[in-house]
Amino acid sequence: MANKATTLKAQNRTDFGKGSARQARRDGQVPAVVYGHGTDPRHVLLDEHATRLALRSNENALIELDVEGESVLVLTKDVQRHPIRPGVQHVDFLLVNRNERVDVEVPVAVIGEPEPGTIHMIDSSHILVSARVVSIPETIEVDITGVAAGTVITVADLKLPEGVEAAVDAETGVVNVADEEVVTDEVPETVPAEGEGESEGEAEAAEEASEEE
Repeated sequence: MANKATTLKAQNRTDFGKGSARQARRDGQVPAVVYGHGTDPRHVLLDEHATRLALRSNENALIELDVEGESVLVLTKDVQRHPIRPGVQHVDFLLVNRNERVDVEVPVAVIGEPEPGTIHMIDSSHILVSARVVSIPETIEVDITGVAAGTVITVADLKLPEGVEAAVDAETGVVNVADEEVVTDEVPETVPAEGEGESEGEAEAAEEASEEE
């Protein structure tokens, strides 16, 4: 849980526009914006390497920004990453205090040993929950140990941490455990046509990367 904020040093950003953003990234910095609590958006620059490490395993990381000596508590809301190589391009932060509750989407993580002959499919990759900012779990674990084929694990079946409440319908399916042979028989073989595949995505990523150079 995010009961302890990670500290990142930041500086106020005074230059704006695509050109200045590209230059900041070349200098190893990440443009970021802080908003919320009725305040005007605040633009800052962070160290890219430190930011990447702080955000690599937690989509909803609680961060204490040290903005030129001023402490600002924020919750990570959106992270834009480089389309080709590892790297953070931009971050949106929400201004928070330690006592408030927020609604956030938390990723689902399947754990445990499946029953022989079963296969699981994740129906909901994220679950919307309500929690205090210091109690947001990094993941919502779904244990499939001993779960028989034909079982749909719903939100109602989840064991959420204390103080964390689901903010979606209790009957929402999260993980579907099925018979492996049945699933294999139902999935048709598809052969992609020549020229199809990742070419469009690769071209788009290359275009974005070239714009940054």
